Amino acid sequence: MTGVLTVRGLGARTPGGAVLLDGVDLDLAPGQVLAVVGASGAGKSTLGLALLGEAAPGLHLTGSVQVQGPVQLQGPGRMDGTELLGRPLPALRRARAGRVGHLPQHPGVVLDPVRRTGPVLDELAATVHGRGRTHRQARAAAVAGALELAGLGGEPELARRFPHQLSGGQQQRMALAQTLVTGPDVVVLDEPTTGLDPDTTGAVVERLAAVARAGTALVLLTHDTGTAAALADEVVELHAGRVLRRGTAAELLAPAATGTGREHRPGGDVLLAVTGLSVSTPAGALLLSDVDLTVSRGGLLAVVGPSGAGKTTLGRAIAGLAPCTGEVRVGGSPVTGRRAVQYVHQDCRSAFLDHRPVLDQVARPAELLRRLPRADARAAARTVLARLGLDSGTAARRPGELSGGQLQRASVARALLARPAVLVADEATSALDGEHRRLLLGELDRARREDGLAVVLISHDPAVVATANWVLALAGGRVAPDPGGTVVLIT
Repeated sequence: MTGVLTVRGLGARTPGGAVLLDGVDLDLAPGQVLAVVGASGAGKSTLGLALLGEAAPGLHLTGSVQVQGPVQLQGPGRMDGTELLGRPLPALRRARAGRVGHLPQHPGVVLDPVRRTGPVLDELAATVHGRGRTHRQARAAAVAGALELAGLGGEPELARRFPHQLSGGQQQRMALAQTLVTGPDVVVLDEPTTGLDPDTTGAVVERLAAVARAGTALVLLTHDTGTAAALADEVVELHAGRVLRRGTAAELLAPAATGTGREHRPGGDVLLAVTGLSVSTPAGALLLSDVDLTVSRGGLLAVVGPSGAGKTTLGRAIAGLAPCTGEVRVGGSPVTGRRAVQYVHQDCRSAFLDHRPVLDQVARPAELLRRLPRADARAAARTVLARLGLDSGTAARRPGELSGGQLQRASVARALLARPAVLVADEATSALDGEHRRLLLGELDRARREDGLAVVLISHDPAVVATANWVLALAGGRVAPDPGGTVVLIT
């Protein structure tokens, strides 16, 4: 069978000479699903961008990435066996138009914050089906099909919203719809189930399987071994930018470890108290309604619920980042200033400045909020980062040179450097493999024991939820009732 993507000797290096990819060879056939796995920082996201002919700023790519078969360009001319590496960006976009699509790890990268999602989908469909009135029906069919494949077919009103009006899971699925609307032959998906609840993850897996059955090849970059096992025809494991192993899912993916049960700590004094918390849109639509919760000093509350339930809205309101009614108290007093509650964003990449080294940005809260001298703040940052598996060389790089999992750990380190009373973390382990998830949870446990930190952790990860003292379930912006009519607050 003729392949659709051929990769030979693919390499990537930083300006300082650090090797992020080295000698990667891949062959992809129509409808094949290739899962690329490996620890955070192994090179998965760098590989995903390189398959598009792109690289993070400053990275140098070597080798060859070719899309095979005829490529229809805007205007006259067709190409066969088109090389993607080394092309200027406009020519690169034309060469892969309608052939190679990409779903990045953080949907905010591809969703236009100032445009409603529907018109963007229509505009993307026009690159393949034409822009005139006579092509309107074809564009509408492409948009409807992409929304259906992405799991949004039953929510047409979402196409009338701006990205900030979507939940994290809805943003992920809308970004998937944008990727699929041009009907590409190959789709590179970087952690496509990040931030999704189990039911939505299952639906996305089913839809991706349908996409593959229809002949679209998929490259799945993931830590989610369940998703990889359900979809992959072949698995490639990366380590330090090199292919460590290849084989089937059965050969390479061990069964996921199950949790050992929820950790129970002695009850302590209430540190965080939230009463009657409600959040509405400027138009008056209720996003969160009358939520009450408490977290004791040193405690961990996990917030769970389906995509769109209001989890991120709750976290942002607790941190003072979303206008709300009700009351948020820390240590018995209303929250004032920036230090008491620190918030770790779900889209950690957008929370870093591109032009400054990660170490400087992680150390900054210790300088600003704790008044540490710069040298002491940087030393403290190195210590926390090292405990999270990020060495000094990695921390000295700019954010674009780090993987999503590395930036997640750096985001948590930065929040901890402020020594807050309360930490709110939104899907802080979604891009982490098991070992780095263990390091991150261990660091949170250290802060809870030694500093009395109260943690509110928004998560879909059962292994994370299993470590919580309490679990608060949300549905439709409210604390979810169980079948007996009482709220779900599991201890």
